[in-house]
Amino acid sequence: MRFVLALLFVSIFATTPVAATTVTGIASVVDGDTLEIRGQRVRLHGIDAPESRQLCMTAGGQRWRCGQQAAFALADRIGRRQVSCTARDTDRYGRMIAVCHQDGVDLNGWLVREGWAVAYRRYSRDYIRAETDARAVGRNIWSGRFDMPWDWRRAQRGG
Repeated sequence: MRFVLALLFVSIFATTPVAATTVTGIASVVDGDTLEIRGQRVRLHGIDAPESRQLCMTAGGQRWRCGQQAAFALADRIGRRQVSCTARDTDRYGRMIAVCHQDGVDLNGWLVREGWAVAYRRYSRDYIRAETDARAVGRNIWSGRFDMPWDWRRAQRGG
C-alpha cells in the first residue's frame, strides 16, 4: 500500500514536461541562450551561454565580452528568418525550455559546437559531445579562460 501511495504522490507532484508545444516565428535574441518569439520567452534546452555582462580571457590574458559576443553570434546566425522551438519543459520563471531549429539546424547544438555555450549537464546530456569538440579545437570561449556561466551567476549573487 505504501508503494501505491508513493507512486500516486510522485505522479501528482512530479514536474512534468510541457506537452509538445511548438512556437514558430521571427526570433529576437535576449541573450546567448534565450530567444523571444511572438512575445514568448524561450530558454534553450540543455545549454548555458555566458551572461551578457560576463567577461572571458583570451589565451594572451586580454578580457573580452564573451557573453555579449555569444548573443551577437546567435543573432547573426538566425537573422530575420523563421525559428521553430519545440518545448521540453517550463522553468521556474515561466519560460518555455525548448530545442530550437532553423532550416533544419539545431540552434542549441550550433551554439555549443561553435563554442558560444556549454552543455548544461545539470539538466541534459544532449550536447556534451558538441562541447568536447569545441573545447578540443579552442573555439570561441574555449580559446582562453572563462568561468562556467552558473559559477559566474553565483559569484555575482555573492555566494
